[in-house]
Amino acid sequence: MNVLGIETSCDETGVAVYATDAGLRAHALYSQVALHAEYGGVVPELASRDHVRKLLPLIRQTLGEAGLRVEDLDGVAYTAGPGLVGALLVGAGVARALAWALQVPAIGVHHMEGHLLAPLLEDPALRPPFVALLVSGGHTQLVAVEAIGRYRLLGETLDDAAGEAFDKTAKLMGLPYPGGPQLAALAEQGRPGAFRFARPMTDRPGLDFSFSGLKTQVLLAWQGSDQGEQTRADIARAFEEAVVETLAIKCERALEATGHDTLIVAGGVGANRRLRAALEAMTARRGARVRFPRPAFCTDNGAMIAFAGALRLAAGLHDDAAVRVHARWDMAGLPEVRGGRG
Repeated sequence: MNVLGIETSCDETGVAVYATDAGLRAHALYSQVALHAEYGGVVPELASRDHVRKLLPLIRQTLGEAGLRVEDLDGVAYTAGPGLVGALLVGAGVARALAWALQVPAIGVHHMEGHLLAPLLEDPALRPPFVALLVSGGHTQLVAVEAIGRYRLLGETLDDAAGEAFDKTAKLMGLPYPGGPQLAALAEQGRPGAFRFARPMTDRPGLDFSFSGLKTQVLLAWQGSDQGEQTRADIARAFEEAVVETLAIKCERALEATGHDTLIVAGGVGANRRLRAALEAMTARRGARVRFPRPAFCTDNGAMIAFAGALRLAAGLHDDAAVRVHARWDMAGLPEVRGGRG
């Protein structure tokens, strides 16, 4: 089964083809970073219009790279939420129209389930149960995964997501958009121990997160400093260390609480090198294991949507012809995939 995947939840247009018998055939991604940089953040209307311009050319490109014609598709998967409604509607409209024209099934994929399943895309031996850390610009969640489609929320952020905290902290120190990757790169030049910030909510039981207070600590430290380049790097390192250690502590608690020995990490912040090293060290110490998608599949992409959709379509699940998208969508309400890899 050849499944086309379409991702348009925010500011990246992603397209991929996944074959249930051969794996990922091709994928392409267009980022709108340059478009939104002038405004210091994503402008929803501009994002939607750019998806309209880029989606069909990317579909043609991806099919060509896969060596397929549009008639060779057996199903279409698209991000149905959560995300920006206008951007989601572009992908959903194209996907539903294409599926109708080809008379093939289509399915709306939960964006965060796509991220959650991304490590399985290239690791066929990886199966539930495991703990998943979903850590991105919009979400920071710990999820117990008992089967594909059977998810239990263990903890989540009470305010800023980790990626959002990276972006806001970078902005307050004058780093260009998008700030998170800029801050992580700058942290490599910081001196260890020059600053130290709290590890929020690690001094109490539970698996929830909070990063807004950490952001305030950084602001006060920056305002009270000489604001030189080395100081900026030192603060960036201390901030990154605080976020990474907090995430590692909570992940270890989640493994203890569930009794699972596998941790998977997905979402844009999952590409952070310091986080990867910390989680590898923590799981090795416990005799457990951690798995990440390749960095290109940590950020939003069509491959994860094609893969997640293919699993559901192969299990006989599909949607009706209505075009539905969800700005917010609880992953716990998804149906379980039976008879598949879960």
